[in-house]
Amino acid sequence: MQQKRGYGALLRVPGFGQLYISLLLGRLGGGMLAITLILFVLARYNSPQLAGFTAFLAIFPGLVVSPIAGALLDRRGRVGFITLDYLVATASVLLIAGLAARNALPAPLLLVIVGVSSLTNPLSNTGLRSLFPIVAPREMWERANALDSSGYLIASLVGAPLAGALISLVGPEWTLAFTAALFAISALAIFGLHDPSQKSATGRSILGDAWSGLVYVARNATLRGLALTLSTFNVGFGILEIAIPVLVLSRLHSGPATVGVLWGIMGGFGLVSALLAGRIASLGRERQLMVGSMLLGCVATAMLPLAGNLVVVVAAVALLGLSTGPFDIGLFTLRQRRTDARWFGRAFAVSMALNSAGNPIGSAIAGPLIAWSLNVALWAVVAICLVAAVLPQLAIPAHDPLDV
Repeated sequence: MQQKRGYGALLRVPGFGQLYISLLLGRLGGGMLAITLILFVLARYNSPQLAGFTAFLAIFPGLVVSPIAGALLDRRGRVGFITLDYLVATASVLLIAGLAARNALPAPLLLVIVGVSSLTNPLSNTGLRSLFPIVAPREMWERANALDSSGYLIASLVGAPLAGALISLVGPEWTLAFTAALFAISALAIFGLHDPSQKSATGRSILGDAWSGLVYVARNATLRGLALTLSTFNVGFGILEIAIPVLVLSRLHSGPATVGVLWGIMGGFGLVSALLAGRIASLGRERQLMVGSMLLGCVATAMLPLAGNLVVVVAAVALLGLSTGPFDIGLFTLRQRRTDARWFGRAFAVSMALNSAGNPIGSAIAGPLIAWSLNVALWAVVAICLVAAVLPQLAIPAHDPLDV
């Protein structure tokens, strides 16, 4: 019986393999784009503040429209909208690369392109994540969530080092063009996939459905607790996304390839921890997985202000990677169990937006904090992580009628 429920059996579930390939390629493109944009801005404009604001606009506008995206996904299905977002990403990244190559990309225009393109991000992010519990059998959710988490981790393991190496070899413009090609291939990979989504015709307008998704999350104690926990925790991670490259480039005098390798190390350790955690039955243990992971992340982050060489930074990012897998399994599975399947699109869109709200906030404040003191920024992350680590036990109910 255990063998029938392994990762191989999951990949043989009709449609799951094609879904996972598209997810991997899209996440690889997203992972490359995130680090390439930051390194591109730091190199071209020499401004941590602009890098932080660019990272903010790459996320925040999409969070604002997430409730509408969730309503569309529940009403019209998911595959078509996932494809649409990949095509928008392809066009916007190619536009940035082309304008940059012609030295025709002033900072305000860059910010406009990044902000507008982020508006469709929830279509693929929520669409893919809400398809996983629909396509995968319930008894395989832990393994499906491990593979979902692995998409981000493989993006760090492969995408970040690849982005750093390509930037060093051919420059950021060609690296952006390569990233755009990955998004285009992701759209092709999911094209034609049978959409098993149960479309929900509520009789309300799109805005009415979006509002109902907000109300559902507000009334769901577990989703409220997850939003409080994750939004707090992700403020710290948003700061780290800017602070670690600045630490490596400015204080340790290394290059873009090193930044990519560090994110790759984080992804590699996270991938191992996710696949191992996915084999453990998580029912009733989700909050403990999250708390333990965040405490390990606090220890890892506390090493960074003390880092006088790359060895310490490598050890810190390895620990951060190890903390990622169990955390994601606890988070994803708890949200799936305690959400009515008829609300997956709307509830997941709102929940993911609230959970991710801390990332752009952290990225936006990272620049001013780092300009004041890099160490202050890193210790702020430690403090934020410690606060977040106590929230699951306080804000998330231990039991729920949907726990089966």
